[in-house]
Amino acid sequence: MASILSKEIIDATLAFNMADFSDFQKVDIRVGKILSVEDFPEARKPLYKITVDFGSEIGIKQSAVGATQLYTKEELQGRPILGLVNMPPKQIGPFTSEFLTLGVSDEEGRCILIAPDKKAPLGARMF
Repeated sequence: MASILSKEIIDATLAFNMADFSDFQKVDIRVGKILSVEDFPEARKPLYKITVDFGSEIGIKQSAVGATQLYTKEELQGRPILGLVNMPPKQIGPFTSEFLTLGVSDEEGRCILIAPDKKAPLGARMF
Protein backbone atom coordinates (compact mmCIF):
# COMPACT_ATOMS: atom_id res chain seq x y z
CA MET A 1 0.00 0.00 0.00
CA ALA A 2 2.83 2.43 0.82
CA SER A 3 4.38 2.08 -2.63
CA ILE A 4 1.02 2.78 -4.31
CA LEU A 5 0.47 5.82 -2.12
CA SER A 6 3.97 7.04 -2.88
CA LYS A 7 3.39 6.65 -6.62
CA GLU A 8 0.08 8.54 -6.34
CA ILE A 9 1.80 11.37 -4.48
CA ILE A 10 4.60 11.49 -7.04
CA ASP A 11 2.12 11.47 -9.95
CA ALA A 12 0.05 14.25 -8.35
CA THR A 13 3.16 16.34 -7.71
CA LEU A 14 4.34 15.91 -11.29
CA ALA A 15 0.91 16.82 -12.65
CA PHE A 16 0.80 19.93 -10.46
CA ASN A 17 4.23 21.07 -11.70
CA MET A 18 3.62 20.32 -15.39
CA ALA A 19 4.01 23.26 -17.75
CA ASP A 20 1.76 23.52 -20.76
CA PHE A 21 2.65 25.06 -24.10
CA SER A 22 1.26 28.46 -23.13
CA ASP A 23 3.74 28.53 -20.20
CA PHE A 24 6.61 27.83 -22.59
CA GLN A 25 5.45 30.61 -24.92
CA LYS A 26 5.92 33.14 -22.08
CA VAL A 27 9.63 32.33 -21.82
CA ASP A 28 11.80 34.53 -24.05
CA ILE A 29 15.25 32.93 -24.40
CA ARG A 30 17.61 34.65 -26.84
CA VAL A 31 21.10 34.22 -28.26
CA GLY A 32 23.56 36.81 -27.06
CA LYS A 33 27.27 37.50 -27.32
CA ILE A 34 29.34 38.41 -24.26
CA LEU A 35 30.90 41.82 -24.81
CA SER A 36 32.67 42.26 -21.48
CA VAL A 37 33.40 40.33 -18.30
CA GLU A 38 34.34 41.76 -14.90
CA ASP A 39 35.02 40.30 -11.49
CA PHE A 40 32.24 40.82 -8.95
CA PRO A 41 34.09 41.00 -5.60
CA GLU A 42 31.02 42.32 -3.73
CA ALA A 43 29.04 39.12 -4.40
CA ARG A 44 28.63 36.57 -1.61
CA LYS A 45 29.73 33.73 -3.91
CA PRO A 46 32.14 33.88 -6.88
CA LEU A 47 30.42 35.60 -9.82
CA TYR A 48 31.31 37.49 -12.94
CA LYS A 49 29.44 40.57 -14.15
CA ILE A 50 28.84 40.22 -17.88
CA THR A 51 27.56 42.61 -20.53
CA VAL A 52 25.80 40.88 -23.43
CA ASP A 53 24.59 42.02 -26.84
CA PHE A 54 21.22 40.43 -27.74
CA GLY A 55 20.90 42.21 -31.09
CA SER A 56 18.89 45.25 -32.14
CA GLU A 57 15.49 44.10 -30.82
CA ILE A 58 16.60 43.39 -27.23
CA GLY A 59 19.80 45.41 -27.05
CA ILE A 60 22.63 45.25 -24.54
CA LYS A 61 21.95 43.88 -21.06
CA GLN A 62 23.98 42.94 -18.01
CA SER A 63 23.86 39.93 -15.71
CA ALA A 64 25.81 38.15 -13.01
CA VAL A 65 26.89 34.58 -13.72
CA GLY A 66 28.41 31.93 -11.47
CA ALA A 67 30.75 30.52 -14.10
CA THR A 68 34.03 31.40 -12.41
CA GLN A 69 35.12 27.81 -11.76
CA LEU A 70 35.12 26.62 -15.37
CA TYR A 71 35.70 29.80 -17.38
CA THR A 72 38.25 32.58 -17.31
CA LYS A 73 37.20 36.11 -18.18
CA GLU A 74 39.18 35.80 -21.40
CA GLU A 75 37.37 32.57 -22.39
CA LEU A 76 33.98 34.23 -21.92
CA GLN A 77 34.82 37.35 -23.94
CA GLY A 78 33.03 37.10 -27.32
CA ARG A 79 31.34 33.80 -26.42
CA PRO A 80 27.73 33.14 -27.46
CA ILE A 81 25.25 32.33 -24.68
CA LEU A 82 21.54 31.85 -24.12
CA GLY A 83 19.72 34.22 -21.80
CA LEU A 84 16.18 34.52 -20.43
CA VAL A 85 15.49 38.16 -21.25
CA ASN A 86 11.87 38.71 -20.18
CA MET A 87 12.07 38.57 -16.42
CA PRO A 88 12.22 41.46 -13.97
CA PRO A 89 15.63 42.82 -12.97
CA LYS A 90 17.19 41.26 -9.86
CA GLN A 91 19.31 43.22 -7.43
CA ILE A 92 22.47 41.35 -6.43
CA GLY A 93 24.21 43.57 -3.91
CA PRO A 94 25.14 46.81 -5.68
CA PHE A 95 24.54 45.26 -9.14
CA THR A 96 21.30 44.91 -11.13
CA SER A 97 21.02 41.73 -13.21
CA GLU A 98 18.77 42.32 -16.23
CA PHE A 99 18.52 38.75 -17.56
CA LEU A 100 19.17 35.16 -16.48
CA THR A 101 22.19 33.50 -18.06
CA LEU A 102 21.36 29.85 -18.76
CA GLY A 103 23.59 26.98 -17.73
CA VAL A 104 23.63 23.48 -16.33
CA SER A 105 25.64 21.92 -13.51
CA ASP A 106 28.41 19.43 -14.02
CA GLU A 107 28.98 16.52 -11.61
CA GLU A 108 30.64 18.88 -9.13
CA GLY A 109 27.96 21.56 -9.28
CA ARG A 110 29.98 23.95 -11.45
CA CYS A 111 28.19 26.08 -14.06
CA ILE A 112 28.44 25.02 -17.71
CA LEU A 113 27.01 27.76 -19.92
CA ILE A 114 24.44 26.87 -22.58
CA ALA A 115 25.06 28.14 -26.11
CA PRO A 116 23.98 27.21 -29.64
CA ASP A 117 26.29 24.65 -31.24
CA LYS A 118 26.10 26.43 -34.61
CA LYS A 119 26.35 30.15 -35.45
CA ALA A 120 23.05 31.91 -34.78
CA PRO A 121 22.23 35.61 -35.18
CA LEU A 122 22.23 37.81 -32.09
CA GLY A 123 18.75 37.95 -30.64
CA ALA A 124 17.59 34.68 -32.24
CA ARG A 125 14.77 33.29 -30.11
CA MET A 126 14.80 29.74 -28.77
CA PHE A 127 11.79 27.68 -29.82
